[in-house]
Amino acid sequence: MLKKRIIPCLDIKDNRTVKGINFENIVDAGDPIALAKRYVLEGADELVFLDITATQEKRKTLTELVRQIAAEINIPFTVGGGINSLEDAKAIIDSGADKISVNSAAILNPKLITEIAKTYGNQCVVLAIDAKFTDNEWMVFRSGGKIATGLKAVDWAKTAERLGAGEILLTSMNNDGTKNGFACTITQQISEAVSIPVIASGGAGTMEHFAAVFQETKATGALAASVFHFGQIPIPELKNYLKTKNIPIRL
Repeated sequence: MLKKRIIPCLDIKDNRTVKGINFENIVDAGDPIALAKRYVLEGADELVFLDITATQEKRKTLTELVRQIAAEINIPFTVGGGINSLEDAKAIIDSGADKISVNSAAILNPKLITEIAKTYGNQCVVLAIDAKFTDNEWMVFRSGGKIATGLKAVDWAKTAERLGAGEILLTSMNNDGTKNGFACTITQQISEAVSIPVIASGGAGTMEHFAAVFQETKATGALAASVFHFGQIPIPELKNYLKTKNIPIRL
């Protein structure tokens, strides 16, 4: 059985780590380089870096900051935000990232998934899905959750896998920042619908929430931000707790 991964997320705005609730009310959460180094020491399995305003501001990802973080860590490093072309992906990989996360650009140009996968391998392509439960259906939103796409989340995940995505990063906009738990229903639906790994994101507030998403869904990773940034859930304690629940975890 695949061991479950604990993944901190650095949401980046103006070269700082930030955190919001339901994609709004953004507050500062610290220096991204210092946080990245801390997470390696604490035993994080991977690290995700999302330049959360690159798409809205119509600019490229912060490659220099990516380079500085990559130089300090030795765990898999996924970077997303403002990656609109194969050239953008190359710049990020050349800066030290192991995987590319695409979201809005892939919705607008699905062939981008295939282009990156053919160049760097499927394992390099993470499709980020921002999903919102609206009108009794989980729907996909883009541009930092601001624009409805009309795509159903499960259908888009299946399409992305077919196009070459090697992993899904699923964020529930309804749960994001609430600390009320992950959206296990849609996480399970997508993890059942695809054969590639699915990372659950949005809503972590307690260690029990991590246990629940691993016990109730086929997600292979759980991503969180504020509970890690502000020390509410230390990663070593979380891993020990999950081990007591017989959840296969990397120690």
